[in-house]
Amino acid sequence: MLKEKAVEELGSASLLMPAWIRSALAANDRLKLLLTLLQSAWQQAQTGKTQGLSFEAELRKAACPDVGLIDGLAERAYLDDDRLLATGLQAVYRILEADIGLMARPVLAQPEPIDAQEANALRARCEIWQARLVELAGADELSHDALMALTHGDRKADDSLHLLVMDLHKCINRISQGLSTEIVDGAHVWQVHDTDRPYIQAFMRGIAHTAPLKFSHPGLDTAVTRDGDVLLIQNDIGTNDAHVLVIQVEGGEVRLTYSDLHRTRFDFFRAMLEEVGFSWTVDTPHVSEGLNEGKPYQVGHARFESAEPQAVFDALECLGARIVFVIDWNRARKRLMLFVSKPVAISLLHTAAREQHGHMAWLLAGGERLVYETMQQFDEQLFRIGERLDTALGEQAAQRFLGQLLRTASELMLQGMPVAVVADEARLLLSRAVRQRSFEFDLLADHAATIHALAEALQVSLEVLLSGGGAAEVEHIDARAKEWERLADELLIKARTRLDRRPTRNAFVDMMSHADDVADALEEAHFVLGLVAQAEVVVPRAVQPEIKSLALATLGAMQDWVRVVEMARHTYMENDALEQEALLKGIWQILYAERHCDVLYRNVRRALMRERLTDPNMLVSLTDLASAMERATDALLCAGHALRHMVIQRSEVFL
Repeated sequence: MLKEKAVEELGSASLLMPAWIRSALAANDRLKLLLTLLQSAWQQAQTGKTQGLSFEAELRKAACPDVGLIDGLAERAYLDDDRLLATGLQAVYRILEADIGLMARPVLAQPEPIDAQEANALRARCEIWQARLVELAGADELSHDALMALTHGDRKADDSLHLLVMDLHKCINRISQGLSTEIVDGAHVWQVHDTDRPYIQAFMRGIAHTAPLKFSHPGLDTAVTRDGDVLLIQNDIGTNDAHVLVIQVEGGEVRLTYSDLHRTRFDFFRAMLEEVGFSWTVDTPHVSEGLNEGKPYQVGHARFESAEPQAVFDALECLGARIVFVIDWNRARKRLMLFVSKPVAISLLHTAAREQHGHMAWLLAGGERLVYETMQQFDEQLFRIGERLDTALGEQAAQRFLGQLLRTASELMLQGMPVAVVADEARLLLSRAVRQRSFEFDLLADHAATIHALAEALQVSLEVLLSGGGAAEVEHIDARAKEWERLADELLIKARTRLDRRPTRNAFVDMMSHADDVADALEEAHFVLGLVAQAEVVVPRAVQPEIKSLALATLGAMQDWVRVVEMARHTYMENDALEQEALLKGIWQILYAERHCDVLYRNVRRALMRERLTDPNMLVSLTDLASAMERATDALLCAGHALRHMVIQRSEVFL
């Protein structure tokens, strides 16, 4: 379906006369060529001699559909009495019927220089011949009388299709002479005033500013004319029939009508213009016969108004500069969604438009294929074929990489660099993104903060109990501890879900599992402390300092773990020897903390034995409390060893 149909649907048919005339002249060429082909087919079938004539080159030049079927028509044709039979005749009739409509369109729509009587006569002749061609298209056959009616040029005889084509052609030539078309800064312009030129030039400045970003893709052709007091500007945007922009300028007001078959792209364009001061009203989805295959498409109207002429010029320039970013926008969105979520893909395209580097260069450089090939340059343990980039790198890192790739591709291709250079830059960008990747450590850092909160709350709760505080306050702290332990479990589940079962990823999940054992042990210590508080047990004075020391040492170990995880998040992927050495020293500090807690745990047990406690519940409870804290540091030691192993075994990129 021709894009002109969409412009006509939007109520701006006066913009279309040059395009209609071009279409009519092309239709004239096809009509004459097909009539000649029918005469040749009849002659060849009549003589029974294969003349080897081929119309293929001419048919292709005339943009005729079904070239292969139609070109071989003459060789397949044969006579049955006075009827020519040949596969492909129905296709010829359909093309003839459609092309008569294309030739008649500018003639019947133009008030001058065609008078009403002449126009009515031509309209009647067109309707008669279109009806006859529809009737003929019911079968692959052609009688001799029908051939003569189609092709003869005798004005004294009955009307023929050939005579109608010639009469329409004469009218089209008369109309063409009256258009007086000119080019203003690249826009096809006719019948405008001198006062219109600044508005046209402002719009075309915007078009010219960003047009290089479409590279070789078709689109951005602009037509301008005047309809009474209104200056009309139409831009074809791209190649889709329902993707059309018509602008009206009148005084200090700019109004535009925009149609798009993709609602998400419509919203994208709408948001871009709202940023420069346009206000919108959006229609319900349209359905037009013969347009967009009968599917709904979105239509909206935007408006900008200012009493200052320069503000209107600026609005037109901004509008023109943004059109290029909707060309192939939906294809870019779908390709980006292979690697990130839909909101992130749209955000990337918004940023590419706002920073004026666009997405076409990335598509031309290979699009998703470029990203997949770049991912495969790394070890397969990091990326798998078809894997989403945000799964492998994390959402923020993936978005940052793709945004940089879109910008870099545009910069390089605008400089005329080959695609191979873009691919090299893509590998460098991805390598940098991999080195900066930290979403696993983000999870681990959140988990470390949770177990630190558990240890700190345990130390506070113990102080409350030993200072004579009530069970209610201890229970309140214990309830918060249960929530922290639940949060730690959720973080571990998230890690197992997000990190698939690859060797290096397994090591990371195992490390978090050891850290989660710490959370379980600390939550158990909170539970035991709550039981002691409920039983109103009085902890022997000699035992109190030993338990306090163990709780403080446990808290200190958790603080060391938080520091180590934070160091790992920022230095794990770096090659700085000093930073790596500092990280390993921090991990060894956790080893020393665990040994110190072992000593303090034994001191608690010795103190309990020296008190010769007669209450078995007190003995068991206090022993369990100390044991839970000691188990927490044991589990922390396992997590520390796992991290140490990962640091030592790390390659230049995180696998």
